[in-house]
Amino acid sequence: MDKLIRPIKALGEIVLRVKNLQTMQEFYENVIGLEILGRSDDLVFFKVAPSYGGHIQILGLFDESLPPDHRSRQFNGLDAQKTSLHHIAFTIGLDDFATEKERFENLGLVVETMEHEWTHWRSMYVPDPEGNLVELVCFDASVQ
Repeated sequence: MDKLIRPIKALGEIVLRVKNLQTMQEFYENVIGLEILGRSDDLVFFKVAPSYGGHIQILGLFDESLPPDHRSRQFNGLDAQKTSLHHIAFTIGLDDFATEKERFENLGLVVETMEHEWTHWRSMYVPDPEGNLVELVCFDASVQ
């Protein structure tokens, strides 16, 4: 059977609805280190990675007070037992792994680490201020 050619080239964006936009903006800007692309009273967009085809890869934070922008979506708040969001991950360089882990710990964050042998990835996980799990992951050939 021939393998289908997939048209997807990159991740366009991830958007989280948030309870406290200012606190979450400060976390993703100052702790995670993402660059702000734009901000209004009720949303903020961060650059995650360079663009593909003119669309920069984005993390968006929308204040939970905004009405749904799709008829099929209704936001009732984050409940870790009911949400389908497991975590979001950002790729970092292996050379940055230890220093980022230490920086997070010095900020008082609980950092969990994991090695994924099947992909040779090394990961660290920290919670954002609203309980979403954020992963920083890098390729490490020594992970066996």
